[in-house]
Amino acid sequence: MPLLQLDTTYDLTEQERRNCTKMLTQLYVEEMETTAGHVAVVVRSHPAESLSIGRAVDGPLAFLDADIRSGRSFEMKRSFGLAAMNYLHAEWDVPEPNLKVAFTEHPGEQLMGVDRVGGDWTSDDTT
Repeated sequence: MPLLQLDTTYDLTEQERRNCTKMLTQLYVEEMETTAGHVAVVVRSHPAESLSIGRAVDGPLAFLDADIRSGRSFEMKRSFGLAAMNYLHAEWDVPEPNLKVAFTEHPGEQLMGVDRVGGDWTSDDTT
């Protein structure tokens, strides 16, 4: 039951915001071997002075915070992180030095909805 939160200085249109939420969901489903029904995505746009990273070059910044259930391999997380950054670089021309992904892993029971409480992820899991 992941929560993916993207903060960017890119000036988003409504359509770009919709496309981004769909693409982050799709990339998460593909790279993390799960289904889309429980993937939550937040996309926030900020003024340029609201975000910084020491290595930044001219251009927009984009930082993705992925709160996920414990259990996925480094390779799965790296694959999703790279896919998300590649998308942001290609679609919004975010320079590679201006991209960052941070994963925070939680025991499954810390991620919940009204109708369910998660468990730790296993390779047999599709949610």
